Amino acid sequence: MWARMTVGTGGSVLRASRVGLRGCGPAGPGRRQQQRQASGSEAALKKTPLFDFHRQQGGKMVEFAGWSMPVQYKDSHISSHMHTRQHCSIFDVSHMLQTKVHGRDRVKFMESLVVADVAELKDNQGSLSLFTNDQGGIMDDLIVTKTDQGYLYVVSNAGCADKDSAHMKARLAEFKAAGFDVDLEFLDEALIALQGPSMSQVLQEGLKDDLSKLTFMTSTLATVFGVPNCRVTRCGYTGEDGVEISVPKGRVVELTEKLLTNGEVKLAGLGARDSLRLEAGLCLYGNDIDETTTPVEATLVWTIGKRRRKTKDFPGANIIVPQIKAKTDRKRVGLMSSGPPVRQHTPILSPDGTLIGEVTSGCPSPCLKKNVAMGYVDAAFAKNGTDIQVEVRKKAVPATITKMPFVPTNYYSG
Repeated sequence: MWARMTVGTGGSVLRASRVGLRGCGPAGPGRRQQQRQASGSEAALKKTPLFDFHRQQGGKMVEFAGWSMPVQYKDSHISSHMHTRQHCSIFDVSHMLQTKVHGRDRVKFMESLVVADVAELKDNQGSLSLFTNDQGGIMDDLIVTKTDQGYLYVVSNAGCADKDSAHMKARLAEFKAAGFDVDLEFLDEALIALQGPSMSQVLQEGLKDDLSKLTFMTSTLATVFGVPNCRVTRCGYTGEDGVEISVPKGRVVELTEKLLTNGEVKLAGLGARDSLRLEAGLCLYGNDIDETTTPVEATLVWTIGKRRRKTKDFPGANIIVPQIKAKTDRKRVGLMSSGPPVRQHTPILSPDGTLIGEVTSGCPSPCLKKNVAMGYVDAAFAKNGTDIQVEVRKKAVPATITKMPFVPTNYYSG
């Protein structure tokens, strides 16, 4: 979420969107029945405050994590991807779960759920973190921000929203029963991400405060192009400089339209978001990390605060902390290949053809003109530069274990 799509559970966005847009074959239902089914299915999906706006702008809507979301607009997926890398794009991420944690014991509460050192954060500073379970598995990834307004601001994934909210509510009940002072507020706000190298130039025109003072993973409350009470957080899920803006839902269309008056800005959908995050080496929950994966296997040890490693007081710490020194049998890696595209569930083979792992995400890189992917391999093959193979269409294709990110990140550090 790295939020970030930080969103979604299972299955490539690009693959899912192609299947969803292709429709039924000759043996399937007739056109009228298809239309009725599509209408009924669409009616059951949740809609963001920008749903009608997406359609007006030519957005191709698909199901994603129980929401109707734009996979792309009139521009091609590659054109949208490259525009984000060279200029900037708006992504609707209102489907993500936004939560405020209030109360005197809010930090203690949050640290009982996640691996981050929340207490160490400065005012208006955030951290990528993980909800973990007692078995050491990753329940979700999220961003926790310690605000100077007396609450924690938490953004987690849409596909895990029901699970995350239930998990937090259950822990809340335990804390309240023990006499702690803490409360949860689940927000009904819109959330948009403005991502790309010209983001700062575009957004500064609508801010009174100096945006150069807002560095990566810091946050502020601001009036943005005349829309008050917006929380602007410098983060994103593309590897580029960017912000996520939490907006009162009744004014998100207004703000989006104002941003689009700048020629640098275009709308972008889930297709570009998926390929951008993969080039940046960022995980998609449900594909690259899940409840069977530990932070050490996923090479996310850096999310675990140093103090938390010593205190071992987060869920699954008795399993996760020993793994940091002892290592694990498998490891998440990046890999690169030429030829046919490498997709999720593609087998990863050793040079002699032995199965050593599986791809969890993969796509052709619009920037590099090669196939990029990530997956899990036996630890013996995890070193960068190791030659391996991937099995595509029942044929072994040469590939190389490659350092991530595949495309250099451009986060703003001041």
